[in-house]
Amino acid sequence: MKMPVLFVGHGNPMNAIERNEFYRSWEVLGRRLPKPRTVLCISAHWESRFAYVTATDRPPTIHDFYGFPKALFEVNYPAPGDPRLAQRVADLVTTEQVRLDPGRGLDHGAWSVLIAMYPAADIPVVQLSMDTSLSGSHHYALARQLAPLRDESVLIVGSGNIVHNLPLFSFQDAKPQAWALQCDEELRQHIAARRHDALIDYPALGAQARLAVPTPEHYLPLLYALALQEPGETAAMFNTRVLSSISMTSVLIGGPAQG
Repeated sequence: MKMPVLFVGHGNPMNAIERNEFYRSWEVLGRRLPKPRTVLCISAHWESRFAYVTATDRPPTIHDFYGFPKALFEVNYPAPGDPRLAQRVADLVTTEQVRLDPGRGLDHGAWSVLIAMYPAADIPVVQLSMDTSLSGSHHYALARQLAPLRDESVLIVGSGNIVHNLPLFSFQDAKPQAWALQCDEELRQHIAARRHDALIDYPALGAQARLAVPTPEHYLPLLYALALQEPGETAAMFNTRVLSSISMTSVLIGGPAQG
């Protein structure tokens, strides 16, 4: 059975412990999707020069943030790694060398979502880094090479936010900013219509798109998910909310519709 593909708007790391609407939606996903053998996550929070993949049996939990309550720093997500999958990823990608990283753990782009989806932490997790100096078309092409993993019980998860302008975020007022709402809507229309070329070349969508994506790291994981969409597969969207200048919009490809 072909595994679905996910892009998750992960937002605030506090979503991992607040049991809010986003956490609950991830819980539902974990129950409704076919149980994977392994998860491969492409997170906004692992940028690197060249591509790397985690290749350790026991990836540590990385608390890659500051200024949050102690309870968040105490979260541990002890999911095992899968060095064999790491090597499989490296072998599948033939357009460049994917390097094995035997020491890297799981950042909050991965564990803040997976802790809700798979709270038992019994499913191995591997992360793939992104060289964000490279173009959207580069990442889309790299992701296409991972397609065989969907037939090998691997759940591929992109984790970021399609609208993510943290400098413009208001911590006092989460009301969506008009430009962010408009950008989120436009990007969702492109996703629904499968206009991947437009989404790959997002700077060409105009000034507001460049405002929505001032840096690429939170946007590029979306392209990894879209690149794996097969003919006839729909892209079902959920968590379509904008908080100030950050969109939580998420995409499920090839799976049951989110209720």
